[in-house]
Amino acid sequence: MAKKHGKRIRANYGHSIPVLLEEEAAEPPEFLFHGTAQRFLSSIKNKGLGPGDRQYVHLVEDEKTAFEVGRRHGEPVVLKVRAQEMHSKGHKFFKTASAIWLTKEVPPDYIGIEDADFPS
Repeated sequence: MAKKHGKRIRANYGHSIPVLLEEEAAEPPEFLFHGTAQRFLSSIKNKGLGPGDRQYVHLVEDEKTAFEVGRRHGEPVVLKVRAQEMHSKGHKFFKTASAIWLTKEVPPDYIGIEDADFPS
């Protein structure tokens, strides 16, 4: 979602420039999902998920959406994040109006790989 400010459009969720979230911290469901490409798995297993060139890691509530996101980056892989467990250990989550969940990072101990087999 983007807001118009004069002649520019900016992303609401801190994609490339720092923005203050208008959302309040929220309690996530037990699991959230992240779509990525197979080629990034080695790094993710070692370092977890970081925001990259964004401010936040983007997560979703359903595997199919995560799969579609992962497919944009190569051979898709769906990661299953134990979000409720992270939350109980003090990690903050924010739910956006478009149902995207945001968090600063996901340590590798909270990540599993889903066996998602969706049609191409």
